[in-house]
Amino acid sequence: MKFNAMRALKLGAAPLLLAGLAACATPFNADVSRFQTQMPAPAGQTFAVVADDPAMVGGLEFSQYASYVGAEMAQLGYTQAASPESADLLVRFDYGVDAGREKVVTTGFARDPFYSPWYGFGPYGHYRPYYRSAAWGYGWYDPFFDYGPDVRSYTVYTSGIEMKIDRRADGTRLFEGKAEAVSRSNRLQYLVPNLVDAMFTDFPGHSGETVRISIAPEENGSKKSVKRID
Repeated sequence: MKFNAMRALKLGAAPLLLAGLAACATPFNADVSRFQTQMPAPAGQTFAVVADDPAMVGGLEFSQYASYVGAEMAQLGYTQAASPESADLLVRFDYGVDAGREKVVTTGFARDPFYSPWYGFGPYGHYRPYYRSAAWGYGWYDPFFDYGPDVRSYTVYTSGIEMKIDRRADGTRLFEGKAEAVSRSNRLQYLVPNLVDAMFTDFPGHSGETVRISIAPEENGSKKSVKRID
C-alpha cells in the first residue's frame, strides 16, 4: 500500500511539473557594458558596419550578422552608407562563442528507482519484492531512502559581441560596447541576434555602466527588462 501510494503521488506530480516547466520558458539574459562620451544623436549621419576581425572580411556569416546591426542603427535614425569609404561612422563589429564548460547541478528531487527497467523482477523475469533483511529495520525496503539528490551535468557556453563606433574622418572613437551571455546554446544564429538586440536596448546607455538585459522568448512577445548590475 505504501509503495502504491507513493508511486501514484510521484506519477501524478510528474505531468504538473512538466507543465510548469513548459509554461515558464527561460528568457535570454545578457550583460551589456557600454562606454561613450561623444556619440552623436542621429542627424543624417551615414554609417557602415565593418568587420573588426580581418578574418571575417567578406564572409557571408559576418554579412548576415552585420545586417542585424545595420537594421538597429537605421532604426535609431542613422542612414546606411553606400560604402565604408563614404560613411560618416564606421561601426566595427565582432562576435564569437567559446568551447563551453561543464556545469553540475544538484536538484532536490531524488532519482526514482521505480523507473529502473529491472525494478521488481528477478532472474528470468519473475517478480520479486524488495525485502531488506539487514541493518536498517525490518519489513519492506523503501528505496526512496537510499537515493540521494539527483546530480546532473550539462555544458554552458559564453558568447559575446563587441561593437566600436569611430568617426571615419579623423578616427575618433565615439562608442565601445560589449554584450555577453551564458547559455546552453552555442548556435551563433540564435545567440548573435539576441546579443545585438541587448546591445541596442536603451542605446547608447550610460557610459561606464553594466546592465543586465533580459529578453523574453518570442512566444511571450518582445518584452525586455533592464537591471543595473555594477
